[in-house]
Amino acid sequence: MTQRAPILFCDHSGERSEAIGGILEALGYPVSRSGFLRRSLEELAGREVIVVDPLARAGQVEILALDRARGSRNGDGEGPREDAPALLIVGERELSGLIGRTGLTGGPWDVIRDDATTEEWRLRLGRLEAERQRLARVRDLAHRASHDDLTGLLRKDAFQDRLQEHFSAAHRHHFELALVLLDLDDFGQVNKVHDHVVGDRIIGSVGEVIRRALRTEDVAGRLGGDEFAILLPYTGKMDASAVVNRVRDAIAKLSGRFPGANADIRVGSSIGFETFDGVDIESLEDLRLHAERALRAAKERGGNQGVYFRSLD
Repeated sequence: MTQRAPILFCDHSGERSEAIGGILEALGYPVSRSGFLRRSLEELAGREVIVVDPLARAGQVEILALDRARGSRNGDGEGPREDAPALLIVGERELSGLIGRTGLTGGPWDVIRDDATTEEWRLRLGRLEAERQRLARVRDLAHRASHDDLTGLLRKDAFQDRLQEHFSAAHRHHFELALVLLDLDDFGQVNKVHDHVVGDRIIGSVGEVIRRALRTEDVAGRLGGDEFAILLPYTGKMDASAVVNRVRDAIAKLSGRFPGANADIRVGSSIGFETFDGVDIESLEDLRLHAERALRAAKERGGNQGVYFRSLD
């Protein structure tokens, strides 16, 4: 028998609990029940389908609260979000009005009459499951297109798009941001001396270090090879310097024996950064060129350090 998606039955009205629960279980769905809205909101995580029997018939506030929660439950930035489809139980009188007023945006949804047959339940739940799987595939493809496979960071073009958006916003609203560019020191030697698989492991580890160092609003990308970039919105010189030092130190701590290597590997990074307060740089290209010049200076000074552009002579 095909394994069914786990269902959260938001049994808020309590009027049809046994009948609907019996139908869901007869169709082979693992069912968890919640008798009130607060618990339903807490229980959404990990549920692939939500069945809602509202306390207030066609209760707009109740349904919208669940919709907002299901639309944000996987919005952690770690991967494509899969929103749980919702099936709303309605009576005949509420059917037309509910469809016209809900405005649900958190994921696929459908309605079912409170007197529906078991076969209609099977068909509607099956359609919602299929739609969830289709959307998950689309989101996965979109995520893979914009994110680097080794590091999970944005690919170059996707990062440049975000950089342009943030620079324009900073220029318009006069808030600070910082651009950080990073290269690994002597990484070419790693691929010459060791297997490329070792190099990939190092790149993947560096990507993880960068992800862990960032706030929710920060943006990071792999520009290619061992080149990385970090965008720090609402960030001035001092805070940007703290991030640079934290990332540099964490990368250096990766040094040691990697699986597949025949000797310890020293991992270090050269980092250049520049800041923008919304008015003191004329263009995004200037911001990028300043960060690149600071990066070159870090390399020329021996690597494993960060250099702020405005500290250069």
